[in-house]
Amino acid sequence: MINKENLPKHIAIIMDGNRRWAKAKGKQPGAGHKQGAKTLEKIVRYANKIGLQYLTVYAFSTENWKRAEDEVNGLMLLLQTYLDDYSKRADTENIKVKILGDITALSKKMQKSINTCMERTKNNTGVTFNIAINYGGREEIIHAVKNISKEVKENRIDIDDITEVLISDNLYTNGQPDPDLLIRTSGEIRTSNFLPWQLVYTEFLFIDKNWPDFEEADLDKAIEEYNKRTRKFGAN
Repeated sequence: MINKENLPKHIAIIMDGNRRWAKAKGKQPGAGHKQGAKTLEKIVRYANKIGLQYLTVYAFSTENWKRAEDEVNGLMLLLQTYLDDYSKRADTENIKVKILGDITALSKKMQKSINTCMERTKNNTGVTFNIAINYGGREEIIHAVKNISKEVKENRIDIDDITEVLISDNLYTNGQPDPDLLIRTSGEIRTSNFLPWQLVYTEFLFIDKNWPDFEEADLDKAIEEYNKRTRKFGAN
């Protein structure tokens, strides 16, 4: 049983291995994504139950558009259904949903689902559940730089006012602490353009298990591993 007093404030997850899970079972990629969505729902509820403050997941990257059209369409439909379901359950689950990424490239229906879900859950006080959709870490930094440059151009701030805090305030995660722990499933050891600014002092944990097989007990073990580490933030 984990010690809730030593919970990290913010956990980020790269949910890798849905397609591998499906392939290993002789199924189409869509089956892996559906099972992965069920796993995500289970883990979000558990994170809320144990009192985690922030949970951020990598659902769809800017690079994922390169995948087969049928797979992309299926993923988008799955994500839209997921958001619509959260909107309906907003009053009972107390989970606050936020979307990280450029939603302007998404369909109007998807944008409506995103905005409705965020509006319906904005006053919830449980875990803040960040879903990265059409997200790219470098694109996020470019977006922040453009916003800040505009303020400089309009003489609202001076160049000397640009600090780490100002840049953080212009990221999609503004107002949130950086992740304490990053979990990536399926055994891959890379961050794949996920939260490059925010992960500078994050503890990494790579798990050799496909995302659809991830359980509550795996999250417990990850938190236990996190608590064994000493975070120095560049100090001795």
